[in-house]
Amino acid sequence: MSIEEIGVICTICLASVGAGALLHILIQKIRSTTFKQLADEMIRNAEQEIQKRHQVSDLSCQQKEFEMQREFEKRASQEKKSLALEEQRLKQKEEKIDQRVEALEKRLSELERKENALLQQKLKTDAQAKENGNQAQALLAKLEALSHVSSAEAKELLLKQLSEELQHERAQMVRKSLHEAEENGEREASRIMATAIQRLAVSCVNETTVNTVALPSEDLKGRIIGREGRNIRALEHATGVTLLIDDTPGAIVLSCYNPIRLHIAKMALEDLLQDGRIHPTRIEEAVHKAESQIQRLIKKHGEDAAIKAGIVSLHPDLIELLGKLKFQYSFGQNILDHSLEVSFLMGMMAAELGLDPQLAKRIGLLHDIGKAVSHEMEGTHALIGQEIALRCKERPEVANGIGCHHGEIVPTTVEASLCSAADAISASRQGARSESLDQYVRRLKKLEEIAYSIAGVEKAYAMQAGREMRVIVSPSAFDDDGVILLARDLTKRIENELSFPGKIKVTVIREKKAVEYAI
Repeated sequence: MSIEEIGVICTICLASVGAGALLHILIQKIRSTTFKQLADEMIRNAEQEIQKRHQVSDLSCQQKEFEMQREFEKRASQEKKSLALEEQRLKQKEEKIDQRVEALEKRLSELERKENALLQQKLKTDAQAKENGNQAQALLAKLEALSHVSSAEAKELLLKQLSEELQHERAQMVRKSLHEAEENGEREASRIMATAIQRLAVSCVNETTVNTVALPSEDLKGRIIGREGRNIRALEHATGVTLLIDDTPGAIVLSCYNPIRLHIAKMALEDLLQDGRIHPTRIEEAVHKAESQIQRLIKKHGEDAAIKAGIVSLHPDLIELLGKLKFQYSFGQNILDHSLEVSFLMGMMAAELGLDPQLAKRIGLLHDIGKAVSHEMEGTHALIGQEIALRCKERPEVANGIGCHHGEIVPTTVEASLCSAADAISASRQGARSESLDQYVRRLKKLEEIAYSIAGVEKAYAMQAGREMRVIVSPSAFDDDGVILLARDLTKRIENELSFPGKIKVTVIREKKAVEYAI
């Protein structure tokens, strides 16, 4: 029973109670009056009213119940339809699963059949391979017996033949690569270098270090030596330079590994000779004065070099090292002048190639900076210069160009590669460099020793003042391809083992002669 029905029943009950109370009141009044008929009539009316209300309540309850039943039947119908649809969907899924299971079973049976077939095939293949191996061994033994050559010897002959063919192909590739490189690059490289050299207008005078001081009179030697040698000892102690007085008439020879100290000693000695007063106190004053003058000269030379090259914002330490290069020489060529030449050449070549001229000129000016301290640090001057440049906050491209100009590291930019070419041009120009007779003789001997150290070389001649070497080889030791490889090997060894100005041409000659006599 719903709440509405209960409310209706309660309403009816309350109405009944109210009617009963009203009826009771009326009855009391009727009793108190004489109108008994009126009371009866009222009672009948009340009873009829109550009966009508009971009928209305029953109809309302029946209607509610009917609506609830109809709603229930509607919901039940919907649930039944939903269950039917779900049942149909499950049935379809079950059919699909059954179909898949059936297909998987068929596939599994097919795979098992194929596996069995493959197993049988493998057994047959193994048996055939075993039979083929036996036949191959039998054939190999028969071939060895017929050819009188074992399998190991045959392998060695085959490898030797392949090695010869590979060597021939390698020589052909080298010849082809060299020919293409010469055809494509030589013309353009020559044009660029010729343009750069033509535009380079600098002095080509060869200089040497001055290590002697002329004496106006031989009597001054005694004053320079002093009583019991105190003056010469004081001068050598203050400058770190050795003075050789009796070796050369009319001059004093100065000997020292440090060119700065050598120049300080020369200036101090010239000042003492001009002043005439020579004693330990005056010697110390002259040396201090010369040191101050040298420091000013070093700074001035460094700044002038940077201005000439158009390089700005150089570290003060780099300017000082550049100034020190003014007092150093390589094969008679002043290193600071050489650095300026390389800087100018690199700038012009970079401009011709469409590169960065400022970067190239900076690399060229600083490429030999390591020579200023090479006598104080271990290592080659190129790697020392690279380390100094990095310590002075130079760009990595500049440091790499300094370190790679002798091929000790790989260049990372094209500007860095130009440094080697410009350095070689500046060093190999006519009259730019010279070397002592002792160094010249040692270089010629070393060239010939490198050639004679290779088996098959019959004669080796160093020619053109050591700028060319001709090597004659035995025709039985080298073929035509081997001659090309020998020339390349010799050039690599010369580059690694010798220090020389300019370049050295290597020519390898192979000649086969046949001699017969008619009698």
